[in-house]
Amino acid sequence: MGKPKKAGAVQGTPHHSTNKSQPDGKNFGRTTKSLANTRGSNAARPEGKLGKMLALLRRREGTTVEQMMKATGWQAHSVRGAMSGALKKRQGLVIASTKTGNTRTYRIVAGEKG
Repeated sequence: MGKPKKAGAVQGTPHHSTNKSQPDGKNFGRTTKSLANTRGSNAARPEGKLGKMLALLRRREGTTVEQMMKATGWQAHSVRGAMSGALKKRQGLVIASTKTGNTRTYRIVAGEKG
């Protein structure tokens, strides 16, 4: 007849593994380690919101967090996290920040960390 049911198990709910790979090929459970393996092909020129951030950061005058928030629709902490994680750590970009009055401006000063 099958395996006996575990105590407390809810009948009709599917068992989910820690790998959240979906039948359509999307992998929602990617870890930082697996994302780090994507360096190379398209990592140097991301599209979408990170691409918009890169375009703003590459301008001679740089950009502010507020401008990046408007371009991406993200909150300030998400913009700063993307700069730190996706751009600085994963792509190796060097981003300088300068403060004039009450305005902090960010811009890319080098392509790759030596």
